[in-house]
Amino acid sequence: MSETLLTDVTDGIARITLNRPQAINALDDSMMNAMYEALTAWIKDDNVTAVEITANGERGFCAGADVRALASVVEAGGPWLHFLETEYALDMMVANYPKPVSSHMRGITMGGGVGLGGHADRRIVYADTVMAMPETKIGFFPDVGVMYQLSRAGAIGRHIALTSATFTGGDALLLNLADESADGPLPAPLFEDPSAWIEECYASDDPVEIAQALESHPEEAARQAGRDLRARSPFAVFVTLRALINAQKMELSEVLNQDLRLAESVIPMGDFVEGVRALLVDKDNDPKWRYATLEDVPVDEVDKVFSYRSNWQR
Repeated sequence: MSETLLTDVTDGIARITLNRPQAINALDDSMMNAMYEALTAWIKDDNVTAVEITANGERGFCAGADVRALASVVEAGGPWLHFLETEYALDMMVANYPKPVSSHMRGITMGGGVGLGGHADRRIVYADTVMAMPETKIGFFPDVGVMYQLSRAGAIGRHIALTSATFTGGDALLLNLADESADGPLPAPLFEDPSAWIEECYASDDPVEIAQALESHPEEAARQAGRDLRARSPFAVFVTLRALINAQKMELSEVLNQDLRLAESVIPMGDFVEGVRALLVDKDNDPKWRYATLEDVPVDEVDKVFSYRSNWQR
């Protein structure tokens, strides 16, 4: 199959093991293609009764898609959309698989890792699970279908999606991104009492109003969230909030389709490549976003990104 993806079948259980621990099992093309091929073959294999997805290494299940490689393809003018088509098709395959699929989301589980593990039938989290959808940090939006769950989680889903906030396995259970804990009861800090500010501050459908509510709130946690939001790609924040609102009325397949259509417009605009450069390549944490502030983002530019919806309805 692939050195970075191991497969075996024992006593009817087919196992997929992500094996790129030096990169916290970041998903590249070869891993996703090998996984897709294995899952396709096991559908018709009567000796396979269930599938488990796990990962090697102590740091985590999967840090997400290999966005550095994706950004390089974008910069070179290569077929970058194919990468996302493969990733989203794999996520949908896991979600619709005709045999039970379990995922073991130990340690760091972010971005594409949440997409891979979070759509399985039995999603297991641990005391060391640290999850996030950190895409607005790199000029993108939470994709891989996760807006299906986050859009149904109200203000807390908005907080996670817009600010790239991390959350625990206990939070994931309450967000419907996990089903059980392997380590007994887990804390869910986003759902505990101090989170009342989240409900208050994320009520608006306007990112500028959300930022202002956070910045003016008496809770320091709210003001820190406001600072975090201001550090994200302003355009990505606008796209994320509108996509979340849309996703509330969508099925998972429709959310993944929205992800692909939005990516087709958003990635070439420049914030994605710049965000990857600042966070993961040069690591200067000083991205030069297309729009400097949330107040600078023209709503008609956001409208253009979502114009595919009206075009399809004609």
